[in-house]
Amino acid sequence: MSVNRCLYLLSRLRRHIHPRAACSSTGGCHVSPASSSPLAPHWTAPVVCSRNVSSNSSTPKPPDTSLFVPLSLKSDSTADAAVGAELTHALDKNELLKLLNRFYKRKEMQKLAADQGLDARLFHQAFISFRKFVLEMSLPADLHIILSDICCGAGHVDDIYPYFMRHAKHIFPMLDCMEDLRKISDLRVPANWYPEARAVQRKVIFHAGPTNSGKTYHAIQRYLAAKSGVYCGPLKLLAHEIFEKSNNAGVPCDLVTGEERTFVDLEGRAAGHVACTIEMCSVNTPYEVAVIDEIQMIRDPSRGWAWTRALLGLCADEIHVCGEPAAVDFIRELMFTTGEEVEVHTYQRLTPFSILDQAVESLDNLRPGDCIVCFSKNDIYSLSRQIEARGQECAVIYGSLPPGTKLSQAKKFNDPDDPCKILVATDAIGMGLNLSIKRIIFNSLIKPNVNEKGEKQMETISTSQALQISGRAGRFSSKFKEGEVTTMHRDDLPVLKEILSHSVDAIETAGLHPTAEQIEMFAYHLPDATLSNLVDIFVSLSQVDGLYFVCNIDDFKFLADMIQHIPLNLRSRYVFCTAPINKKQPFVCTSFLKFARQFSRDEPLTFDWVCRHVSWPLSPPKNIKDLVHLEAVHDVLDLYLWLSYRFMDMFPDTGLIRSVQRELDDIIQEGVRNITRLIKNTDPTITDPLQKQGNRRGQTLGSHRIAGTGFTRRTRHEGEQRGSGEMMDNSLASRLIKDGLLTPGLLHQLQKEWSKDHDNDNNGKGKKKKKR
Repeated sequence: MSVNRCLYLLSRLRRHIHPRAACSSTGGCHVSPASSSPLAPHWTAPVVCSRNVSSNSSTPKPPDTSLFVPLSLKSDSTADAAVGAELTHALDKNELLKLLNRFYKRKEMQKLAADQGLDARLFHQAFISFRKFVLEMSLPADLHIILSDICCGAGHVDDIYPYFMRHAKHIFPMLDCMEDLRKISDLRVPANWYPEARAVQRKVIFHAGPTNSGKTYHAIQRYLAAKSGVYCGPLKLLAHEIFEKSNNAGVPCDLVTGEERTFVDLEGRAAGHVACTIEMCSVNTPYEVAVIDEIQMIRDPSRGWAWTRALLGLCADEIHVCGEPAAVDFIRELMFTTGEEVEVHTYQRLTPFSILDQAVESLDNLRPGDCIVCFSKNDIYSLSRQIEARGQECAVIYGSLPPGTKLSQAKKFNDPDDPCKILVATDAIGMGLNLSIKRIIFNSLIKPNVNEKGEKQMETISTSQALQISGRAGRFSSKFKEGEVTTMHRDDLPVLKEILSHSVDAIETAGLHPTAEQIEMFAYHLPDATLSNLVDIFVSLSQVDGLYFVCNIDDFKFLADMIQHIPLNLRSRYVFCTAPINKKQPFVCTSFLKFARQFSRDEPLTFDWVCRHVSWPLSPPKNIKDLVHLEAVHDVLDLYLWLSYRFMDMFPDTGLIRSVQRELDDIIQEGVRNITRLIKNTDPTITDPLQKQGNRRGQTLGSHRIAGTGFTRRTRHEGEQRGSGEMMDNSLASRLIKDGLLTPGLLHQLQKEWSKDHDNDNNGKGKKKKKR
């Protein structure tokens, strides 16, 4: 007999002397002396009665165990696995099943397991896995012997517990390191993450005021006068503007965005000043002055973490913060945690704007300097065509247009010698563009938003959003010294007045986001978990105080799941998943996947490779679908540039890609200039829906209540509304509804399409009757 078999036989004899571990009245499990012997089975000795809670913290919230994904275990096929059967006998599976079910129903075992972190959900999952393991796989000798003893009456069903827990901790490895995971995900004192900033006695100046009050201007003047400085803005356009303004003023300034690095020094040495998008600011470089623009975005559910990081982490003697007055008290409270006082400078709007008492109601009533604001790209397509059908030129601006195209359209609208006097835009005009607008016209007050759970919903715009957009009218630098604000539809005007009569909600929390280092530490403890699951568990266990919240991570998880099957190291995977891409664009997502796959093969993504992928050169767009695809290609090139600054050796052809992107920008600009023709080519069956418009505002969606207000819109022609469903099958509106893109503005168009066709049908029937 081998030595191993002798040892297991001796272990079995000892188990007859100490047949089971008895649970005390206090809930602790007293293990037999054999458990401390080198001959004892290798399981973690139970049990501490309750979880340890650090003395300097409140009781941690229980983890969301629905996020704990059990690992699959492979059968132990070693020779040692057959020892148990040789020492005893083969086990009867029917008897085993009865035995295991008895164990599962034991309340004492469930309580002991709960003390080890196995709540009812995990206990059930662990038991299912353990039962499958016992019944279908080769068992270790120690477990085989214990089960044999219990079946023969020489053991107690509770003796299964340590082996069950050993199995549970194999499939749920987080149970063994829960305290470590809690410490890693403790986000309660983020100010301590930035020791360099805490070593500087910083002076914080808050420039508070509404849009067009000069608050950013005063901060930038101090920035330009400093020996060194950093400007942190929410948009590439704003960073570009400060970059150009600084260099034009004779202050050498570099530009750093996610997709671009521009150094004014020909040899690539860093200038004393830098203009950057806020995600790209360095928290390790010392500056004399730092400017953080649009500080109210610190509460943004997706990007708020970048403002928190900049505010807490920038190493500057002076931190100039610009934003809404609603953020002042919160920033004071946040700076109290760092021991820094806040000096507040308050500004008033330089030019007034007024809310008109009449809605526009018809596009025939548009005037030069008007800007119609929509919250849907499709509304922009519809309105721009209707406007140009009246013989007026209009410029269009929406978020997915390349920056060059946005600037081109803004220049066209601002040029007094250009015949284009009307602008149709989304709320993308709220920041980053200087526009000569006399009157802001809200086409709708409903905007799609993402709530805290990551769910998309339609909501009335907030007071902050309404003020941000309205403030674009009558700007100080434009030819219009007074601004006006109204709505396109009569029913919306009292709602707008109600929204603007309220004060802006005070900011109460700031966003945080797990860092790559924190996720790497999580991965060290949970090496088999997916990145998406790691982040989920991190957020579930994270502790934040009342000043902070964890930002929405749905986009990160979406990308993580997309490339989970691609072999990448964790840091590279994390970087790929932080790429700013539009997940609604299938071509962009496909490109992201191909980039990651090529990268995993250690094959550089060359210019030729990218050109083949995007089918370069590309032709000018012939319809809206072509234009949307070109915008997606532009985003793909942006993705390449973004990755090139993180993996320079794998994305080597930055210069060539940038030159192609400039050509593509020109092609897109040409397409946008001819957007009416593109819309017509997209759906030639569409006729001008405003030939009979007049004031037929009543053909809107019936009983549509505006979220957050007491106002309700009701249809005037409910019979027409019901009939419109019969016309949806082949119309543009039907396809937009199917894609979830239909808005109230497009619904008006749908009703008019149906109404016109309905009238034509009636005329045709009349003619047939006359023939008879």
